[in-house]
Amino acid sequence: MTAALLAAAGAVLLWPDGRAGLRARRRAVAGSAARAARPPLPLVAGIGAGALAAVLSTPLVAVLAGGCAALAARAWTSRRAAAAGEARLAALAEALGALSGELRAGRTIDDAVRTAAAACPDRRSGAALARAVRAPGAPVAPDGADGLSAELARLSAAVALSGRTGCSLAAVVAAVEDDLRARLRQRRALLVATAGPRSSARLLAGLPVLGLAMGSGVGADPWHVLTATGPGQLLLVAGVLLEIAGIAWTGRLLRRIAR
Repeated sequence: MTAALLAAAGAVLLWPDGRAGLRARRRAVAGSAARAARPPLPLVAGIGAGALAAVLSTPLVAVLAGGCAALAARAWTSRRAAAAGEARLAALAEALGALSGELRAGRTIDDAVRTAAAACPDRRSGAALARAVRAPGAPVAPDGADGLSAELARLSAAVALSGRTGCSLAAVVAAVEDDLRARLRQRRALLVATAGPRSSARLLAGLPVLGLAMGSGVGADPWHVLTATGPGQLLLVAGVLLEIAGIAWTGRLLRRIAR
């Protein structure tokens, strides 16, 4: 009965109507404002997992499932943001290389910046590069923990230094590019060096699920013990808290290594 109600609710939500085009146009006009108003993924994941667990199991399991899902979604979002930041930094390095080559070829600054921004794989990094070169010394707005704002601040300071001292702008841009590529190589080397601990942490995080599956396979029914008995519920809460603490401690150690 519950599955039928959920299926009916999903069909109602997905049923097309005549206002679909109007909603699509409104979303297109809203743009970034609509994306900013979207609820965060950890909140959505936590509420969804908690609601599903409340239907299938006990309220305690619903609370634990919602918390674990929210934490997992937050970790996934952080990894995705870090990967996007790494890609933006790599795109900025490519744009710096193109800018340096254009300047060495004798192009004017405006033409070189326009060509480098157009050749940049990431449009956001290309636009930021153009602003940093055309307005050297201007404050750069922070854009997160990916390091792009810091690299743009270095580039802006280097361009301002070139304007004050008269040194070659192409050489200055090439030096900033070399520094950025060295930082990217260092980050990749750090990821390779910490791949083993991160894989071990993920493996250990999945062992409790494997233990439940093995216990059910031999007929012990550990899930019933953990959800329907008082001592089992205490053990379930303690196990989930210890699991979260272990993963958090491993992440803290990796962040200390990165710093």
